[in-house]
This record gives sequence, structure tokens and C-alpha cells, in this order.
Amino acid sequence: MDFVRPVEAIVPGVQGRVLSVLAETTADLNMRTIARLADVSLAQASRVLARLVELGVVERRDVPPSSLFRLVRQHVAAGPLLALARGRDALIDEMGRLAAGLPVVPISAIVFGSFARGEADIGSDIDTVLVRPAGVDESDESWWEAIEQWRTSVRRTSGNQVEVLEVGSDEVTALLNSRRQVWRDIRRDGLIVHGLSLVELEASRRRGSR
Repeated sequence: MDFVRPVEAIVPGVQGRVLSVLAETTADLNMRTIARLADVSLAQASRVLARLVELGVVERRDVPPSSLFRLVRQHVAAGPLLALARGRDALIDEMGRLAAGLPVVPISAIVFGSFARGEADIGSDIDTVLVRPAGVDESDESWWEAIEQWRTSVRRTSGNQVEVLEVGSDEVTALLNSRRQVWRDIRRDGLIVHGLSLVELEASRRRGSR
């Protein structure tokens, strides 16, 4: 999925660009503003908006000397458009739900990289850290089966490749304080989708070492 331009990914062309602009705001916008935000010409915006108004998906309100437009959110077609526009948030929620339902539940599921920064497009991987619970051995088959189950489910939900970095709960503090670029990125961009935050993980490790 293209999480930067989700509506345009499914509704290509000028119409997708215009719908994307309207789906991302509740404000009334004039045609010139819509054209500018959608990066289309006034003529293109005019043609698309006229068709969308005819379909009832967009409401037009004349305020001389211009007209204002907005998405009719009660329209049967608006729900899918709004869901697309919020696809990244929906996937974050789903990743957390999937992690919580695994047969071996990770202490934390942390997304980092382009998806965490809100920059993931159709070619982006979803980079994730899954933290293995204390008492679960690194070679535990049920743990690796849980990782693969989660990876497959997120892949099917998003359409993007999913890369998982597996670590033990006793490794986290040292890794987060290392100079390896990947862990610097995780500390800077890491987005918790399930379980303990990075701060909580470090605190938990310190308590366990006393």
C-alpha cells in the first residue's frame, strides 16, 4: 500500500488527487485551493468536482464570488475513501491487535523506518522489532511460528513486505545504547504498536537486574 498517497493509490489520476484533498479535511475549500493542494489545473479540478457533485459525493455551496466544496461524509462512497485516507492509523491498530493475539505474545512490537515516519509508499518495507518475552528461548519454535504468523498477517493486511528484527528482553538496553545505526533509528523513530515503550523496556530491564 502507498501510505503517503493512499486514496490516489486506489483512485488514480486527477479524481484521486481531488478526493484525497477533500478526504483529509472537514473544511470547505474553494476550487483554487483544491487545485493547488491536489497539484492539478483549475480546469481539471472543475471537471472532476462537477462530476463528484453530480454523484452527490461532494457538496457545493455558492458563496459569491466563488463556490466552496466539501466531501459529503454521510455518502455511501465516503466511508471507504475516509478509511483509505486513514489507512496508516488503521494498520497501526491492526498490528497491535494481531500482536496481542499471538500464541506467544511479544513484550513489545515496535515499528521504525519509513512507516513510522509516515513516509512509506508502495515499495517500502514495514520494519519492526518484536521483543521476545523473558523465559522464552531464542530457539523456541512456538515463538518463531508466532513471528511468522504476525509477519504474514501484516503483509496480507498492508500489501507491503514486512521485515522483523527479533530480540530478547535482556538485549534491549544494550542494543538501544549501541552505536549501530539501526538502533539509533529505532530510538529516534520507533513507534510502539503493542506492549511496553522503549523507556518502559529499559526500566523493566534495570529492575530485573537488581
